[in-house]
Amino acid sequence: MSIPSQGEQREKLITSLSPQLRRHLKIRAFEHGMDIQDAAEHAIKSWYTTEDPPEVDTKGAKTWGTFLSPGEPDRFKAVCTDRGVTYVQGLAQALTLWLEAHPSPTSPLVAQPVTRVIVANQKGGVGKTFIASGVAQALAEAGKRVLLIDYDPQGHLTAELGFEDLMYEDDVETLMMHMDGTAKGDIHELLVALDQERFGERLHLLPASDDAFLRDVALSKVSFSEAALERALEPVEEDYDVIVIDGPPSLGLNMDTALYYVRRREGELADRSGVISPVWANRASHRAVRLLKRQKDDLCHKGRITVDYLGLIINAYDSRRGKLVTENKDEWEKSSSPSVLAIIGDLKEGREAADGEIPLLEYAPDSEHAQVMRDLAKELAV
Repeated sequence: MSIPSQGEQREKLITSLSPQLRRHLKIRAFEHGMDIQDAAEHAIKSWYTTEDPPEVDTKGAKTWGTFLSPGEPDRFKAVCTDRGVTYVQGLAQALTLWLEAHPSPTSPLVAQPVTRVIVANQKGGVGKTFIASGVAQALAEAGKRVLLIDYDPQGHLTAELGFEDLMYEDDVETLMMHMDGTAKGDIHELLVALDQERFGERLHLLPASDDAFLRDVALSKVSFSEAALERALEPVEEDYDVIVIDGPPSLGLNMDTALYYVRRREGELADRSGVISPVWANRASHRAVRLLKRQKDDLCHKGRITVDYLGLIINAYDSRRGKLVTENKDEWEKSSSPSVLAIIGDLKEGREAADGEIPLLEYAPDSEHAQVMRDLAKELAV
């Protein structure tokens, strides 16, 4: 999601865009040294002068927004009306034409670091573990090498995947020990593989440990604690395509280290690594996201870094719960930053898989829940 820098006077355009077009725009803008919002505005302005642009398939388009120069959102909508096309179709035409006019440079894209995603919301019970686990499974099923990290001191992810006993083993080094520099062994020794055939030995778990509840206190004694998780994980990064973190249900140093880890690194594509927040369609989730964004923005300001907010996932949605639930869902969808990546119904498969300590894609591979996870995996598989 493109956000204007401080001091710029921009106006927001909210419409919808297919995940495929969004991915192509993100990569191509980077290749040409442009910000996503500048590329989008350039595309729209060129579209104004194009006669009879071809219709574009917009199937699967999801809410997406960008910031344009003053007056441009209204101008774009007016031109769409004059041409008899929807805003979604108009934007798709503009971006498709821009991509055709701006092919990839002859020099290859700079090698990208491992994709790093934290599933985070300081409000508990919104489905962090469910989303983190499901997306990691879908990525591994699709052929990616994935490390799934249980960074929540409660250890629900570890337990739900059938590895609860590992949380309480004696005389075993922990992630915290690798973060504070007291570990003597190799962090690879902490990892366990999910052995289901569909994951092809590509999905590994770094389990929770019982010292994780003390992580905030321990980190307060570590020099440059924000980088502690990055220092700990550096030896394993080259082994994976994607690292997914099930974040803690709290704010503080523990969260700071995870947010710092998923920051945009030098030369990395925008909106590639970053934060995904599961939410419910209620006011408490709105407040929780505001608090998380405040902590993220404060860390970015003080550390002079950029942490991309990849989007929201509305979880356990059921319109039958009343008007306020529907209104809150609509409010989430109208937001362009962060945008809504998916809406997941209040279905039983996720709960049953967790209770049975079986990965969701193994327990119910053909379920609606499983398909949503595969769609989300495609969003991250750049």
